[in-house]
Amino acid sequence: MWLTLVILLVAWAVLTIVGFTFEGLLWLAIIGIVLFIGTLIFGLIRTRNARRAS
Repeated sequence: MWLTLVILLVAWAVLTIVGFTFEGLLWLAIIGIVLFIGTLIFGLIRTRNARRAS
């Protein structure tokens, strides 16, 4: 599962960088930031729940 989360985090980071690089794609940077934070929170919640279940 962590491999998938890391791949998604890298993809969102790339989208954010591309969005900030090209001025007309600022919306892409905002979406990238939101998805990056959402994926990070999702991974932390899943990890915390998995530890409690063990």
